[in-house]
Amino acid sequence: MLYLMRDACDLMLAPARMAVTATRNACESPFSPLAYTPSSRALAASCELFERATRTYAKPIFGLGVPERIVWERPFCRVIAFGQPSDKPKLLLVAPLSGHYATLLRGTVAGFLDTHQVFITDWTDAKQVPVTAGRFDLDDYIDTCIALFEALGPDLNVMAVCQPSVPVLAAIARMEAEDHPAIPRTATLIGGPIDTRRGPTAVNRLAQEHPIAWFERHCIHTVPWPHAGHGRDVYPGFLQLAGFVSMNLERHRKAHWDLFDQLVQGDGDSAAKHREFYDEYLAVMDLPAEYYLQTVDTVFIRHALPKGEMRHRGQPVDLGAIRRCALMAIEGEKDDITGIGQTRAALDLTPNLPDARKAYHLQMGAGHYGVFNGSRFRAEIVPEIVAFMARHTADAVADAAPIELPPTMVVPLSEAETRAPLPVIPALVEGPAPVKLHA
Repeated sequence: MLYLMRDACDLMLAPARMAVTATRNACESPFSPLAYTPSSRALAASCELFERATRTYAKPIFGLGVPERIVWERPFCRVIAFGQPSDKPKLLLVAPLSGHYATLLRGTVAGFLDTHQVFITDWTDAKQVPVTAGRFDLDDYIDTCIALFEALGPDLNVMAVCQPSVPVLAAIARMEAEDHPAIPRTATLIGGPIDTRRGPTAVNRLAQEHPIAWFERHCIHTVPWPHAGHGRDVYPGFLQLAGFVSMNLERHRKAHWDLFDQLVQGDGDSAAKHREFYDEYLAVMDLPAEYYLQTVDTVFIRHALPKGEMRHRGQPVDLGAIRRCALMAIEGEKDDITGIGQTRAALDLTPNLPDARKAYHLQMGAGHYGVFNGSRFRAEIVPEIVAFMARHTADAVADAAPIELPPTMVVPLSEAETRAPLPVIPALVEGPAPVKLHA
């Protein structure tokens, strides 16, 4: 019912959005008399704020200025490759399935375009997946990781940003236990909740204070018609967004008041930065209910992975089996989502991996978003990761060749598709913290 009410409210506000958009255009057009009145800028600014506050934000595009190709696709996930096949080392970025789209990692992708063939998981908005496609839970996520390692390997480097650190590490452990030939050469875990008992944050405490039944009762809703996934149980993106905003409500309010001032004063550059940030921040997607609940229970409530109790398809996930894939853990000094020590736990929980194949980096001054985006990431973290991967893939780089995938797996994105939204955490919290958008 909540989902239906939300959609109904969105539809009822559509005429008002059309009216304020027309009013704003009239206030800004040089051919309109309204544009020359003393209050035209204030009226246009008010109209823009109303429209932005009530719209549903579409999926952003990467817009990195390089070709994008779909090289692997399933109902709940597809993989996008950037640029043309080359002899550069391969890097798969496993984006979070935690509310925001993969475009949240736009800066992460850009940081490695010069040194690697970059691939990224582009998760599908669950409300766009028909119920006939079946379920998608944490076991399916791990299966997806293994399938991608097989398809893109064997000389593959993997990077998991926050939430996917757990399924990526679990997938590697299962493959190591079976001596799988496509085990990644390296895995870099950035701000991942491997053991949330270490340095617990407000997000972790929320999960500990409620049983899984509470999350099922309060967070799970059914997608209504006319969405393609109508009838599917999901954790709605708009609930996730409400959690994001409530964490820093005053900062969001101030940011929007500043936008009003910028528009009235004609400060177009600052206004453009605000739009760019919030177009990404406010674009959210639904998560499959079974995946969300299993992740909350496994990772945040029971701590099954660090306790050695996690299972995948009935088989134990034994981190002690990891002995070949080099691991790097990266944390931020000021991360208020994934506390210090939670990601480094991966290095402590892999006793059979030689110390020479482990690395750790604590980024001073960086928060959660800063460990995979921004100036510190580009200047200090990217070089560390590149050097780490190079050390452990030197032999593979010498013999690397362009990836050759079956023709049916390579689907160039059309110009129209790159311009339009691509079809398609507690909160599994992910996303940029509000930033100062002007000097």
